[in-house]
Amino acid sequence: MEVILYEKIDRLGDIGDLVNVKAGFARNYLLPQGKAKVATEENKAEIEARRAELEKLAAEARANAEQRREQIEALAISITAKSGTEGKLFGSIGNIDIAAAVTDAGVEVEKREVRLPEGPIRQAGEYEITLHLHTDVDAIAKVTIIGEESE
Repeated sequence: MEVILYEKIDRLGDIGDLVNVKAGFARNYLLPQGKAKVATEENKAEIEARRAELEKLAAEARANAEQRREQIEALAISITAKSGTEGKLFGSIGNIDIAAAVTDAGVEVEKREVRLPEGPIRQAGEYEITLHLHTDVDAIAKVTIIGEESE
């Protein structure tokens, strides 16, 4: 299915690009979220008319993400969790916990922005967590997991 992108999407294209995607991806994700429209002649004309406006919105979103990145990288975040004697946590620390800790520290972060490629954290220590704030902007948050031994 051929669609026109209304915003930049990772590994797919930029604003105004005409791309071929699977019908399910377009129908279930791109079209309902307003990220793309079906490639018809009138939609092509509309994107050309609105291109400047869409690029301005994209530039504002990127500038906002850059500002958030600077704020996040200045933070030192610590999370306390119950652990055993060797620092192994009872349970784990996931993206919900990390997003809540960063938000509590003063920068609004959603759980979908937290990237944990190795899965949840199960050991006390210091970690560098990647936060995907925008298609072009990633931030590195320094998170310290403090193991609190239970008696």
